[in-house]
Amino acid sequence: MTVLRAEGVTVRFDGRTVLDGVDLAVARGQWLSLVGRNGCGKTTLLRVLAGLHRPDAGAVHLADRPLAGTPRREVAKRVAVLPQALPPLGGVTVRALVAQGRYAVRGPLGMLGGGADAAVSDALAATGTQAWADTPVELLSGGERQRVRIALALAQDAPVLLLDEPTTYLDVRHQLEVLDLVRELQELRGLTVVAVLHDLAQAARCADRIVALRDGRVHADGAPGDVVDDRLLAEVFGVRGVVSTHEGRLTCSYLGSTPARPVSA
Repeated sequence: MTVLRAEGVTVRFDGRTVLDGVDLAVARGQWLSLVGRNGCGKTTLLRVLAGLHRPDAGAVHLADRPLAGTPRREVAKRVAVLPQALPPLGGVTVRALVAQGRYAVRGPLGMLGGGADAAVSDALAATGTQAWADTPVELLSGGERQRVRIALALAQDAPVLLLDEPTTYLDVRHQLEVLDLVRELQELRGLTVVAVLHDLAQAARCADRIVALRDGRVHADGAPGDVVDDRLLAEVFGVRGVVSTHEGRLTCSYLGSTPARPVSA
């Protein structure tokens, strides 16, 4: 069953076309990784799917309901978004931050009675962040903060999770820990995940499906083993490289950049 569908989505900024007639259908329970070079439209597409940016043309459907005109609280009950970063949160504890994920369900009056409930406790437990519940968020390491942000998204109890570069600023170990955590939660809870990722090998490692964007259009779409190859490295990322399989996982070895190509208007 399709839970998110983009039809002919076009977005323009300052006269530049960032997304150009993108069609995309995301199946329930699927992990879809969006990949491509900087500026290809990945984050913009994620924001359109989340209902945070209205396209200049085309439409997005959440199940069979048009996203445009759907109240934000209703969208938030079904779609949780993990942005690249959160604003400074001086003095806010982990528990208080994660409790904000309950706003869509409880509303302003419900939140006045105290933000924490069973869903908050479950989110803290699922992400292994209970020990930091009363710790100010700014005192945590980058990897710990990322786990808290995932807990915040889980507290919404939404079946669709959109992640915008969830491994940014993390070292390799914490990158793998965060992605493994999301994958485990996806399998346990039956979540649908759409993730923007820069590292192609990591994207392939987690995903059921890879969608590669180039110049605002879908250039490749399919299972990682079917679409991630030497040609994709050259055409989408502009690098010479070799894609191979090691212990059942795709690996990418980069040999150098390809000659520059003209940027599309």
